[in-house]
Amino acid sequence: MSELSIALAQLSHDIGDPYRAREESLAVALFGPCPSAWAHLAERDGHLAGVVLFSPVYSTAQGGPGVFVSDLWVDAGARSLGLGQALLRHAAQRSADLWGAEFMRLVVHNDNDGAAAFYRKLGFAAAAGQSSLALTGHRFHALGEQHESHS
Repeated sequence: MSELSIALAQLSHDIGDPYRAREESLAVALFGPCPSAWAHLAERDGHLAGVVLFSPVYSTAQGGPGVFVSDLWVDAGARSLGLGQALLRHAAQRSADLWGAEFMRLVVHNDNDGAAAFYRKLGFAAAAGQSSLALTGHRFHALGEQHESHS
């Protein structure tokens, strides 16, 4: 298992989410013909200490491209050292360089008060009048099949 997978699996464990990412799908997302994600790992004293995984997003309401941070993890022993902020700074700078990102979005679990406080301290705020929705699994695939039959 790669260091990236280890860090992402630890994040999932820490917040009680399932971890379904496969090495193959991460490799395609990061290194395939059309990368859909970028990652940055951080070490502290020679040990894996954090990771940020981010992707492009476009918003007509924001008037341009942005970056969506899907995963941010900092090892418990490295928290309160500024590593989380440094990882987010890297995602902001790299996405601005790669695709001209002008804003950042992320999702925080409702029961993760520590993460919510961290993000608020950095200036993040809930998007007024918005809720995060998801279409996954067979429903996502069924929607794609419906689209093809109506084209």
